[in-house]
Amino acid sequence: MTRFLLVPGRGVPFPNHWSRQWARAHRDHTWAPEPPGPPYVAGERVAALHAAITAGDAPAVLIAHSAGCLTVALWAAEHTGPVAGALLVTPPEIDDMPRSPLPFRSIAVLSRNDPHATFAYGEQLAGQWGAEVHDAGRVGHLDSKSGFGPWPEGEKLVARLAAP
Repeated sequence: MTRFLLVPGRGVPFPNHWSRQWARAHRDHTWAPEPPGPPYVAGERVAALHAAITAGDAPAVLIAHSAGCLTVALWAAEHTGPVAGALLVTPPEIDDMPRSPLPFRSIAVLSRNDPHATFAYGEQLAGQWGAEVHDAGRVGHLDSKSGFGPWPEGEKLVARLAAP
């Protein structure tokens, strides 16, 4: 059975954020780590993600938003484990973002008007990761401030990653 690990960004998602809604709606979606508050400490986040991934043998689909994409890329550069794929939603422009190919299937969800990254940056990063690009259009940072709440399109992308 596939496990779904929600990898938060640098802060605590608002209650109406799509990731919080998914965690409430799906019993098989758990936080890795439980959403902490700022500051973002990469080593702590990677350790918490590694603990969650290695807590079971079932493959995991990682669902990362914003700085959570950094956590996933850092984890993949240092560790291995049963990961079936990753949904990497609106990765921000960060100078120290790992750019090595990811050892699992991945989809990078990019926005045409993300205040934290240009679409061109996202395309380049996705290419370096070996990730499929999903052009979400003009969705801001795909967060509560941008009007996401429910995000059924994202759930379809996760289902694709979970399929054998």
